Amino acid sequence: MILKPMKLRVECYSGRKADERPVRFWLEGRLYQVEAVQDQWYDPENIFYKVRADDGNLYILRRRTSTPEGTWDLVSFRQPGEKR
Repeated sequence: MILKPMKLRVECYSGRKADERPVRFWLEGRLYQVEAVQDQWYDPENIFYKVRADDGNLYILRRRTSTPEGTWDLVSFRQPGEKR
């Protein structure tokens, strides 16, 4: 089975630096407000954000810093209380 990539667009807060943290995102055309950034971490080519959205679910969003356009991807999704 071949999975097609989900369409994701992210809008960020820009404070001391550009695109400091996500504040809302559109996934397959639906708007989600970020209620909390619960964690943030880096690797050499990406920044990851674990966010809780206004639907109560947890999302891990990845911004590819290795590309000039800073492409965003949905890495993970979890409903509250869901076991890993």
